[in-house]
Amino acid sequence: MKLLYSAAASSSATFRLHASLPIRTTPYLSYPVKPVQVVSSLNLSCFDEAFQRLDFIDDENLSMETYADVLELCGKFRALSQGRQLHSRIFKTFPESDFLAGKLVFMYGKCGSVDDAEKVFDEMPQRTDFAWNAMIGAYLSNNDPASALALYYKMRVQGVPLHLHSFPVLLKACGKLRDFRSGIEIHCLLVKLGHSSTDFIVNALLSMYAKNDDLCAARRLFDGSQDKGGDAVLWNSIMSSYSLSGQSFETLELFREMQMSGPASNSYTFVSALTACEGVSYAKLGKEIHAAVLKKSTLSFDIYVCNALIAMYTRCGKMLEAGRILRQMDNADVVTWNSLIKGYVQNSMYKEALGFFCHMIASGHKPDEVSVTSVIAASGRLSNLLAGMELHSYVIKRGWDSNLQVGNTLIDMYSKCNSTCYMRRAFLRMHEKDLISWTTVIAGYAQNDCHVEALELFRDVAKERMEIDELMLGSILRACSLLKSVLIVKELHCHILRKGLLDTVIQNELVDVYGKCRNMGYATRIFESIKGKDVVSWTSMISSSALNGNKNEAVDIFRRMVETGLLVDSVALLCILSAAASLSALKKGREIHGYLLRKGFLLEESIAVAVVDMYACCGDLQSAKVVFDRIERKSLLQYTSMINAYGMHGRGKTSVELFNKMRHENISPDHISFLALLNACSHAGLLDEGRGFLKIMEHEYKLEPWPEHYVCLVDMLGRANCVVEAFEFVKMMKTEPTTEVWCALLAACRSHSEKEIGAIAAQRLLELEPMNPGNLVLVSNVFAEQGRWDDVERVREKMKASRLEKHPGCSWIEIDGKVHKFTARDKSHPETKEIYEKLSEVTRKLEEEAGYQADTKFVLHNVDEREKVQMLQGHSERLAIAYGLLRTPDRTCLRITKNLRVCRDCHIFCKLVSELFRRDIVMRDANRFHHFESGLCSCGDFW
Repeated sequence: MKLLYSAAASSSATFRLHASLPIRTTPYLSYPVKPVQVVSSLNLSCFDEAFQRLDFIDDENLSMETYADVLELCGKFRALSQGRQLHSRIFKTFPESDFLAGKLVFMYGKCGSVDDAEKVFDEMPQRTDFAWNAMIGAYLSNNDPASALALYYKMRVQGVPLHLHSFPVLLKACGKLRDFRSGIEIHCLLVKLGHSSTDFIVNALLSMYAKNDDLCAARRLFDGSQDKGGDAVLWNSIMSSYSLSGQSFETLELFREMQMSGPASNSYTFVSALTACEGVSYAKLGKEIHAAVLKKSTLSFDIYVCNALIAMYTRCGKMLEAGRILRQMDNADVVTWNSLIKGYVQNSMYKEALGFFCHMIASGHKPDEVSVTSVIAASGRLSNLLAGMELHSYVIKRGWDSNLQVGNTLIDMYSKCNSTCYMRRAFLRMHEKDLISWTTVIAGYAQNDCHVEALELFRDVAKERMEIDELMLGSILRACSLLKSVLIVKELHCHILRKGLLDTVIQNELVDVYGKCRNMGYATRIFESIKGKDVVSWTSMISSSALNGNKNEAVDIFRRMVETGLLVDSVALLCILSAAASLSALKKGREIHGYLLRKGFLLEESIAVAVVDMYACCGDLQSAKVVFDRIERKSLLQYTSMINAYGMHGRGKTSVELFNKMRHENISPDHISFLALLNACSHAGLLDEGRGFLKIMEHEYKLEPWPEHYVCLVDMLGRANCVVEAFEFVKMMKTEPTTEVWCALLAACRSHSEKEIGAIAAQRLLELEPMNPGNLVLVSNVFAEQGRWDDVERVREKMKASRLEKHPGCSWIEIDGKVHKFTARDKSHPETKEIYEKLSEVTRKLEEEAGYQADTKFVLHNVDEREKVQMLQGHSERLAIAYGLLRTPDRTCLRITKNLRVCRDCHIFCKLVSELFRRDIVMRDANRFHHFESGLCSCGDFW
């Protein structure tokens, strides 16, 4: 140990210079202390009396010792006014006393008037050792450790002896400044002077090393202490050091060792041990420490211990126990109440936090800025704007709105309450703003879709040349992703590179934002350039690929991620399950399901919903039901997912039964639940049931229908050939009909050849969304079915002039774990020749054995009959079926996905294939699933 410190000393030129100077560490002794009667008692009331009695004594009858004693009392009781009066009398009586000048420095330092202390110190002609040491103490007690160390070095240069009790002050300054080199130098000096093993010096050294993050050196000091067995302060110091460094296990091990073989525990011991109990896993140990506190009856009502117990229980999520301690306390202070309020917020009990704050005021306790900050945060989490504004008023009345932390919390609260107007006002009223203020307000604008305002504020930050951190960049990049502005993203990317801010977090954000801006080239390049890819990197790339329609690439990236050995998180699993569901890639979906089971992911909440959705979207309703049945604690999310699954597969009555079961279990449905249920009723033709559920939604659950709910009812009426009733319903809607409502009505008119209402619906669609390619295609198809080819040409010319493109119809099938995609009359597949030969063979067999004839009325192009037949035979789902028949064993179920609604002729084609080739076909189109078995379809020809 001594060799280590001597080596450190030899490396310091400054230390070699100082070490050559004479050092005297004997405590400074002035004149013999002779207490006089006026200051014989040290309590405050006697001090006031003593000071009053000084007025009746002539200055010449008061000795320097008497003045020194009273000055020390002034410092002890922070009596600055009385101290200044004494200073005036001393100046008249002993104008040149260095001894009293030193005492004045000490008094002013203790009273917090460091400027007065400096003035006295600077004017001293002969500064005493005591004055130097008192000035060091004054600097540190007034939170100026740098000046304390600077004065120390000046003392060393001038050869002024150091008071032994100044060393703990200097070591504390090193800890505050994290000046490790100065701390080691002072330690080396103490070793040289033979004082390194003094009890209070060891404690100060230990604390200095701990604050400089060198716990190994602190532990060596502790282990090497000779009087460790009887020094509770030493144990408390090392425990506090470990606890503040977040090393809970080591802290609690020391606590256990102290209980077995160390000195008696005191309140500081228990506070350190309780602070180390972080999280639910430490709840049991925290209760054991609580029991040890109760055994020491003198500590069970100590306010510091009680506050530590409350804080421990709140961290462990035991709010009942924390509240019980408060009720048992007679001396609760604002820290006690704040701990409980903060605990409620940390445990997401926001309503309880607000109620407890009101109880605190009603009980006569005065909240402070910490209390208000916690409840403002709770108001934001609850999106309770009224409560937040009341608290804001409370803050203004007490003048706390200038407090930086309160102001930042107000900005965040208004942001979470979607009130950007008040958020901006709170931001502008702040006299002092820090990086958190700017980051919070920019994030608030970004989260509330005020992306332009977020960008403007970010430009202000850049103009002021303020520091920019990852959180601010993340917020502004997310704003750009929603604006879909690749140009601004590239500008930000350049700014990040110029400032050298590119790290893994920012690279992950850039991958995500480029993906959302549909620029997969940049996203891929940035992803591949990340050296230390973490789980967020892979998840961002998976999400970006899936979002841009590259579902196969998303699955491949997930496979690469698993091969790296990186632990996949729930977010990545949700992304890849969604991709597998979009692809209807059942085999890949099953592999992902197996992976999450092997890795111990519980089928709960969003993961369970994603797995059920994946199986349902892949056409395996039975597996979806098995997963659903195995979920132990089913919530609204899981029920809604399964109701939707049944509805997608045409099992409307089963959806209704499950919905009623959910209600029987006292789970209240929401808008999404009713939407899934109404969709199920629509696909199954349950018109009466659908009407009834819409009434239940409005009258029983007081839920105002969304436009999507109205779309479902219009669709149901249209499918039931109640087109006129559907039109009347649209005209009587409480809200203005959306394009989706008119689209559903137009589809119904098309199905049932209702020309007049169809013309009205088509006109409204063109008025509401003249640039929507999907709507224009639907209108064009309606005109084509009516033979209005001039109108068809007019719509298509409009699309061409506006550069609007129709999404091409495509189908895909998964074979041997690979997804094969086909478009209409596709010839890009490497096995195109064999596919078309198989399709011709299948068509001939249907024509010869089942009398199949292509129904060309579903070809909405102005061409001759022969070309119409060729166009029908080239539909993408037929190519997928032909390839499936070509490459799978007999009787294997074919699972096909199509991005558009299957036409009626292809529907007939699929039914005949299932019968003549004895193949079950599960087809998912844009509307629902069709299960073709033995010449029949699960939709009952109603889709």
